[in-house]
Amino acid sequence: MSWILIAIISYLLLALVNLTDKFMVDNVVKSSRFYVFLVCSLGALIIFLAPWFLVWPGYPIFFLNFLVGIVFAIAQFFLYESLRSGSASKSIILIGGSIPFLTFLWSLIFLGEQFSSRQLLGSGFLLVGIFLIAFLPRKKHFWEKILLKFKSDNKSVDNLKYIFLASLFYSIFFVLSKYAYSLQSFWSAFIWVRIGSLLFVLGLLLFLSSWRQEILPRIFQRKKMTKKSNWKIKSFFLFNQGLGSLSFILQNYAIFLGSVAIVNALQGVQYGALLVFGLIFAPFFPKSMREDFSLKILIFKILAISIISTGLYFIIK
Repeated sequence: MSWILIAIISYLLLALVNLTDKFMVDNVVKSSRFYVFLVCSLGALIIFLAPWFLVWPGYPIFFLNFLVGIVFAIAQFFLYESLRSGSASKSIILIGGSIPFLTFLWSLIFLGEQFSSRQLLGSGFLLVGIFLIAFLPRKKHFWEKILLKFKSDNKSVDNLKYIFLASLFYSIFFVLSKYAYSLQSFWSAFIWVRIGSLLFVLGLLLFLSSWRQEILPRIFQRKKMTKKSNWKIKSFFLFNQGLGSLSFILQNYAIFLGSVAIVNALQGVQYGALLVFGLIFAPFFPKSMREDFSLKILIFKILAISIISTGLYFIIK
């Protein structure tokens, strides 16, 4: 199977994950540190494959793997901080649009990757499509416009800061991952990286009291809800994490096989799929999807999807 097709499948799955992530971010997970702890801990469950795939790579590569795991955990932290300090959908799209640009830069400087004119043109279309989605016009009601006038500028500045830091660390993570994969087998490297993330967050939990005070109460707290609703939320969360893990593995495997910059540029597929899902499901679930509908917005969405499709055509052709 082509690494481009693997990347596309991973982003289609991520589009589904994003829809459920929005619910989890708004209603279940309320702490950036706890979120990072959960993601890194659940991600490390892949260690059960260690007896079949894990190989000792030597100390230099081991420390590289550990560094990649640390960078991933830091990127996750800044991602969640950006979601908490601003619009979740716009933060995700701006981060997703910035990562390919930074990854292209690091790939040219540090990995020496070469790109054909068609790949560069297609990636350019994908980036334009992503940022067009980020700045989609939105209908605002009277009271929303009034509240925006009194919105704190500091919060907007913090949001942009977290978006930049998340994009920076994610781009570094992907480039370092590609380098680590070039030195060892995919599964061995992937497992070592996840172990590195887990050891990093456990170290923060053990040695920083602020992390203990924020994480431990959430692990042992008992929310006032019925067993049935509690079971549904846990099942929903675990299913979403499982789907997210599968898409993450496919994305990293595509990076292992091909160009890290092109794989990241293909992230436009994820946001194009989100727009399509929004157009399909929003009329049936208006409270959950909260999609705005007008002729202007519809034209913008169709234009963004068309630009992303054009970029995809140039890369695959």
